[in-house]
Amino acid sequence: MANAAAGIQKPMSQPAKLIHVILADDHTLVRAGIRALLEKLPNVKVTGEASDGREVLKLVKEHPPEVVLMDIAMPGLNGLEAAERMARDFPAVRIIILSMHNNEEYVVRALKAGATGYLLKKAAMAELENALHQVMGGGIYLSQEISMQIHRENTRQGITGGKSPLEQLTDRQREILQLIAEGQNTKEIGHILQVSPKTVEYHRLKLMAGLNLHDIPGLVRFALRVGLIPDEKTNAV
Repeated sequence: MANAAAGIQKPMSQPAKLIHVILADDHTLVRAGIRALLEKLPNVKVTGEASDGREVLKLVKEHPPEVVLMDIAMPGLNGLEAAERMARDFPAVRIIILSMHNNEEYVVRALKAGATGYLLKKAAMAELENALHQVMGGGIYLSQEISMQIHRENTRQGITGGKSPLEQLTDRQREILQLIAEGQNTKEIGHILQVSPKTVEYHRLKLMAGLNLHDIPGLVRFALRVGLIPDEKTNAV
């Protein structure tokens, strides 16, 4: 019996996927600080550093990472231009913009360029970790401060104009909200609406920021609450 028991092997647990990250910022000390934070996170490895947009594109081509953390203001080729080229040529790479700018204009430009996250440089370490896991899971991450700021502005405009949260959304945003709530993924929504997955992700982020919701279940619950979809169209969330 002892020999038989000894021959039974326990199934090995699946190791967590290692997240390879490239940092791009023209300030050496800033890169060093961010790198030190990243190296404290489990399953995160910094595989390269760049000081301008062209250098980061070269690194991504030579050693494709899962995530690029990139500043906007860099010499030669800025982060927004680099993000646009990266999203076009390396669509599997997730791009998180690291910036000191917290106004909506920069956020919108970053998302249109192809970024999947926008994080303020003063963010806490926990938020940096959350942003990494969010984009690695196929989501989009907005810094909490920015998300709250956009929500406050939308709420103020809604009160002034007497519009409900649903009425504040564009026709396209309502379309995408309904499809999300019905269980369609980004690729499927893009196929249905004949738009790119990047466009779908952009509208999804605007939805989340405008409604101050931070995940797909929250969007589904909102869609149910306002009657955009009937209960039978989705599973309980």
